[in-house]
Amino acid sequence: MLAVVGGAWAFYSLNRSSYWTRVDVPVEQPVPFSHQHHVGELGLDCRFCHSAVTTSANAGMPDTQTCMTCHSQIWKDAPMLAPVRDSYASNRPIEWKRVNEVPQFVYFDHSIHINKGVGCSTCHGRLDEMPMTWKSVDMEMQWCLKCHRNPDKNLRPLNAVFQMDWKPSSDPHAGEALARARDIQTAHLTDCSTCHR
Repeated sequence: MLAVVGGAWAFYSLNRSSYWTRVDVPVEQPVPFSHQHHVGELGLDCRFCHSAVTTSANAGMPDTQTCMTCHSQIWKDAPMLAPVRDSYASNRPIEWKRVNEVPQFVYFDHSIHINKGVGCSTCHGRLDEMPMTWKSVDMEMQWCLKCHRNPDKNLRPLNAVFQMDWKPSSDPHAGEALARARDIQTAHLTDCSTCHR
């Protein structure tokens, strides 16, 4: 019996560990892109690179032309940016590795979350403090359901959605007011068909 309990505990621990979930594990990319530098230090808005995030289910990855907007002038000969220059010259996209990915049977729409007032840092963490990008939360079903059951605490003013260091209002009812104003009704948010289509 002790072996069964120990085995179950070991399996559960492994399943929740960063080894399995990849939470807090930096993902090596073809170019060592730093959100800390670009967002935290330079102050670039998320939409500069992820231009489809407000209108599309997919936030999108920047094309090389976006990178070259600056890097045709700044650090234009840096060895670490050789893949960017090669991509631009060959007209072949950089093959970025996904950091956050939901299974194919899960439907997720960035635009609805952004337009209802869920900030980027709610799901992606403080990207402005990440020298290399990593997954901030496991994004497993129970994590999503917790928010879908009570989204109020994750809602912000729309002008703060892309603000990484946003802090919730001291008013305990601010989220409720935002949910009412945006017609967020939780009754259907936990229906299976909301995320599984």
